[in-house]
Amino acid sequence: MIFKSNGFKLAVAVLIGVIVFILPRPEGTKFKLSGTGADQLSQSVSQYFSTQQTAPGKPVILTAKAPGVEQARAKYLVEQAKAMGLSEVKVDYVDGMPPKAKRFLAVLAVLVVLFVVEPIPLEITAVLIGASLVILGLTDVKGAWAPYMHPVVIFIMCCLIFAIALDKVGLTKRLGYFIVKKAGDSVTRFTFIIAVGLGLASAFMHDAAACAIGIVTMLPLMRAVGIEPHTNTAKFMMLSLPFACSCGGMGSLIGGGRCMVSAAFLKEFTGIEITFFDWIKYCMPAAIICVPAVVFIVYLIYRPDPNIKLPAFDEDLGPMTAVEKKALIIIGAAFISWLTKSLHGLDYSVTGAVGVAGLVLFGVLKWRDINDNLEWGTALFIFGGGISLGLAMGYSGAADYFANLFFPLIEGKGWLVLFVGVGVFGALVTNAMANVAAAALILPIVIPMAQLEGVNPTILALCLGMATSFAMLLVIGCPPNAIAYSYKYFKSSDLTKLGLVTTPILLLILVGVVCTWWKFLGLI
Repeated sequence: MIFKSNGFKLAVAVLIGVIVFILPRPEGTKFKLSGTGADQLSQSVSQYFSTQQTAPGKPVILTAKAPGVEQARAKYLVEQAKAMGLSEVKVDYVDGMPPKAKRFLAVLAVLVVLFVVEPIPLEITAVLIGASLVILGLTDVKGAWAPYMHPVVIFIMCCLIFAIALDKVGLTKRLGYFIVKKAGDSVTRFTFIIAVGLGLASAFMHDAAACAIGIVTMLPLMRAVGIEPHTNTAKFMMLSLPFACSCGGMGSLIGGGRCMVSAAFLKEFTGIEITFFDWIKYCMPAAIICVPAVVFIVYLIYRPDPNIKLPAFDEDLGPMTAVEKKALIIIGAAFISWLTKSLHGLDYSVTGAVGVAGLVLFGVLKWRDINDNLEWGTALFIFGGGISLGLAMGYSGAADYFANLFFPLIEGKGWLVLFVGVGVFGALVTNAMANVAAAALILPIVIPMAQLEGVNPTILALCLGMATSFAMLLVIGCPPNAIAYSYKYFKSSDLTKLGLVTTPILLLILVGVVCTWWKFLGLI
């Protein structure tokens, strides 16, 4: 049928983007002037705008006296600044949508449809992200393509290469044998053990690395018993890991950059410091509940075939070989360097790259092993494109617009409404932009809001660090999603369908933990 054809799906995606593009753009009534000459410009347009009193040298906020007239638009302010020779004055929207944000939303609408229904390979869709940002004038060529080699992209590639090495030398086989001995021949028990175990381990090792190790441990067993791609059994196994690892990452400060950014912003804005053990005390209970809960939800949505039995392994693997020990030492050293980043300051991508070089130099891997087995399309294109898209959401003004639109709705309604609002907004936004960027966007808005209302800002910083772990709607939402997708055992729409169920349930679990555990600790 034509409705199921890829051509029709592609046409629908483009049509949706065109509709978003031609819809009226909210101009707003407030504008911010900054830079040398802002005061002078505000005085010259006082006939059309009222000026908010600010401290000298601070940005000036203008409010249109007669919204809708030509002189009450940002375009008029820009033209006046040019006419007066005030080239350093910058005009920003406060409650309106910038033109770039409107164009970005048109791009985002098309891409979301393409990512969900997959009329073309996601790798190609991801490449089109950079191209569309340049074509629509959202950024220059460098701004569009540089994120495709972002340090996070290099880090993900290193995690995948580590997984290739562990698989080649046989360490994942040992791990698989160990779990099978504990789980028996049950696919369900095996998946629960490995997903929950690595999910909780993600609190102290990066969730991307944990997910990659888990997948290469499962794959040989899946192939041995003939588990086919796109079956419920395959979806259960391959989606349990990334979702569990994402949830587990919120358990400690080093579980993900989102946690560290939340703690850093809290200290910068309020002077309140969340220590390593404070974060574990407040957030680890939520991780301990969310990790098995999300695996159970995946089980309910994609029930595995009970007739499939894992093989019983009687083979004696013997003691570890020299090459296994070398791989373990090199990768272990890389993991330790990630855990101690605050001490030496080297980025994850740098220490990861050194580890990859060590694997080759000491004969654990050859370049052919990497070239033949690494999913280049996932690391470079899908996740790189996701980072480019997320950055565009920031510099286009779209993220600020939606934040300014959403957060006034929850202002003045108490700590619980603030907590839920921040959690929902963070969980949604983090699917389109990096969770670190989402935390950096939201916290400067909500921390002052909390202080004005007498709410402990620590609550919101912790909330955002946890809620941005739930990037479960799009493949590009977080590294574990992209890594799991690269093995092509499920469709992007399978992940989205699951995320629509898991996200609200996990947010409710957070609320439950907050209202009980945090109350017991005296935080609320």
